[in-house]
Amino acid sequence: MLLLLLTAQAAAVAAAPPPAQAGVISYPASYFAALQMQNANEMLGRLPGFTLDSGNSSRGFEGSAGNVLIDGQRPASKTDSLDEILKRMPIGVVERIDLIRGGAPGIDMQGKTVLANVIRKKGAGTRLLVAVAQSHDSDGRTVAAERIEGSGNLGPHKWEFGTFYGRGIDDGSGDGPGVTIHANGVTDRSDIKTEGDGQTAFGSGSVESPVLGGTVRINGRLYTDKFKYDEDDRLITPVAGLETDDFVQRTDDTEIGGAFNRAVGSRANVELVALRQTRDRDYDEVFATSSEADAFSLSRQSSEAIARGVLKYRFTPRLSGEAGAETALNKLDSHTRFSVNGVAQVVPAADVRVEEKRSELFTKAAWRPTDQWTFDAGLRYESSTITSRGDVVLGKTLHYLKPRLAATWAPSEARQLRLRVEREVGQLNFNDFVASSSLSTASGVTAGNPDLDPQQAWVAEAAVEQRFWGSGSIVLTARHSRLTDVVDRGPVFSSSGVFDAPMNIGKGTRDDLSVTATVPLARLGAKGLEVKGEFNRRWSSVTDPTTGEKREISGLHPIGWNLSFSYDMPAQRLRLGASLFGSFRETYYRFNLIDTLKVDSYLAPYAEWRATPDITLRFEIDNATAREVRRTDQVYPGPRNLGGKPDVQDRNLKNGRIFYFRIRKSFGG
Repeated sequence: MLLLLLTAQAAAVAAAPPPAQAGVISYPASYFAALQMQNANEMLGRLPGFTLDSGNSSRGFEGSAGNVLIDGQRPASKTDSLDEILKRMPIGVVERIDLIRGGAPGIDMQGKTVLANVIRKKGAGTRLLVAVAQSHDSDGRTVAAERIEGSGNLGPHKWEFGTFYGRGIDDGSGDGPGVTIHANGVTDRSDIKTEGDGQTAFGSGSVESPVLGGTVRINGRLYTDKFKYDEDDRLITPVAGLETDDFVQRTDDTEIGGAFNRAVGSRANVELVALRQTRDRDYDEVFATSSEADAFSLSRQSSEAIARGVLKYRFTPRLSGEAGAETALNKLDSHTRFSVNGVAQVVPAADVRVEEKRSELFTKAAWRPTDQWTFDAGLRYESSTITSRGDVVLGKTLHYLKPRLAATWAPSEARQLRLRVEREVGQLNFNDFVASSSLSTASGVTAGNPDLDPQQAWVAEAAVEQRFWGSGSIVLTARHSRLTDVVDRGPVFSSSGVFDAPMNIGKGTRDDLSVTATVPLARLGAKGLEVKGEFNRRWSSVTDPTTGEKREISGLHPIGWNLSFSYDMPAQRLRLGASLFGSFRETYYRFNLIDTLKVDSYLAPYAEWRATPDITLRFEIDNATAREVRRTDQVYPGPRNLGGKPDVQDRNLKNGRIFYFRIRKSFGG
């Protein structure tokens, strides 16, 4: 009923503000003035019909893009996330944001159907921001953090930097009961207490300058993090006892990257990108009972170097094309140790050195034959050679052709139909190549598997968008994927026994249905109040490698949803709001267990007050619902296809509320 009402209203109300060109809606900085936004990240959060996608950590540059451009260009960084870059961009430096729906000539859509292009002002002055924050957990822990950011110009040169240091509380840990119902009817009960927190520091910066008739941008980033997790399981029945689990993870990242852009004549543009990143990560975990001590350690060093070149050409105002190439070299060196009571155990793929050389050729075109129709097409050819030494010795070469065609029909400014057909090839995850652990749960040690092929899919997608009430939008998207070489879980065998490991398990299907909506309520008498939400329903099917039966894909959320509310009161310099993340379930199917995680809804209300034009105070309650996290494991005596009644382990932990306060001071215009 609501959808019919909104559609009827939209027939008489055009989307606002008006588009600067067909398929592009421009939102000037003045549009956000009454919303009391602080930076570009907050501005994007209020764009109708747009949800920020920060990209992913897949190897290479082409396939890891998010859905935001800055001055028409993608940032030459992978570890410095889009949301962090946008947070460092105060609203005072933003001239406008262009929302590009379906495609536009001269714009690389990065494989997306909707993009936001943040256009900065020319010659913006120097700006500095200092923020300090404190979080207080309901269990009594208090942590603090600080952030300093700046940006400015030195003549034709632009610069920016950001630093952060602070401690954080893991809102996924908590306390609660544990129950194990054994197959023979015996029940064990325990009292579980868990605590997790981390310490993070990073610094990033960039400089941009005119060089050789074009523009060069150099960026760098240093990041370090330490996370620890402690768990005590006090056994109550049938026999009192204590089980402990101590886990520590340390991460150190570096990145340096650069991009060069130059116009060649009035129609062409050259773009060159190069970057290198490294990551060193160490895990240490010790699980102990009265009779056994299990110790797991992992040391992993990885690096990636990328070089990329693109030539873009505007044939006519309605037709543009581009062609380019990319090459990447990825390396992984991993060493794993696992022992039981001091006796070393054999883990498959414990010591491996993996190298991947990837290259990709691509060509793209965008054509707008009329103001109502836009076509966006692309063709990519990927080749990679993977070699492995150590415990797993292999060498293989993979080739994939990846076509894409998207069409957009806009019968009016308020309505769009977007269609897409594409062959997607997933990136192999280096995390799947090495072992991992969760010793306090039934999952135990998971083996690595460097001999994986990337998952492939033929994807067909249709989306309908209706804009209404000036700044309202509702989008319905349906997507069907036919999968091959699905990466899921299966058994591997060693002299120490059978281990779970990632592997290719054959063909499958996945279907997605989503609805996103932005609803301003001024028309209903609630000026300044806006509701934004998203609902996703997913179906999937694969053949289980252990039982041979059909099941869903591991780790996929069948249902997910979220809502956000914001109430802007400019006269009081006050903004009230809340974010609500819906409950979800995810299930992992391993050879000898079914692991199900259920997480309750998460509510975070907040109030933000601009005490003066340059001082803002924010108070927030994270996890106001004190949600429960429930993990249920059905542990079979052997592979699930052999039958037998499983033990059922159930852990129901309740997370505490976290009270957050921040004061932010800005300097400059």
